[in-house]
Amino acid sequence: MTDEAGPWLVVGLGNPGREYAGNRHNVGFMVAELLAGRVGGKFGRHKRAVAEVAEGRLGFGGPKLVLVKPLTYMNLSGGPVVALAQFHKIPPGRVIAVHDELDIPYGQVRVKCGGGEGGHNGLRSMSKSLGTKEYVRVRFGVGRPPGRQDPADYVLSDFSAAERKELEFLVDRAADVVESVITRGVEPTQNLYHGG
Repeated sequence: MTDEAGPWLVVGLGNPGREYAGNRHNVGFMVAELLAGRVGGKFGRHKRAVAEVAEGRLGFGGPKLVLVKPLTYMNLSGGPVVALAQFHKIPPGRVIAVHDELDIPYGQVRVKCGGGEGGHNGLRSMSKSLGTKEYVRVRFGVGRPPGRQDPADYVLSDFSAAERKELEFLVDRAADVVESVITRGVEPTQNLYHGG
């Protein structure tokens, strides 16, 4: 990953609508909103894609960020993502998906490039639409559902009261991880953040 002047497309995965806002599945939206605040961007409806978009620069004269919250449901996220990637001429290697991850314990944030989708419908849709799996994923651990709860019901339920005590800090950490990927690259970010 080089740090040339081209923009980065940061996709917060989630479902539109107030009833989904606090769901585990919507943590990507939460991170995108925090990043928009950091770069001084405001989300607004895009004219070419079914998405809300905010733009800004990372630091003074830093790389441009195009932050995206698809307004389709999760399983159709790829359409708006590819439309915006084409509109801004952003290659898949400069696309970052921020999403909830069942296979990582709550409280941990991990980053990787490429690989499988782990049953995540948003990632599956993005891979299909982009025609590649070679984009960056910032994976926000939500852990496995308790007992016999269906994973689909679990991710579409809100964070627990205990989890919400840490949520703001963890969303902040995930935003730091996104910034680190952009400024340092994937491998240095893994070395920096995968310790705990």
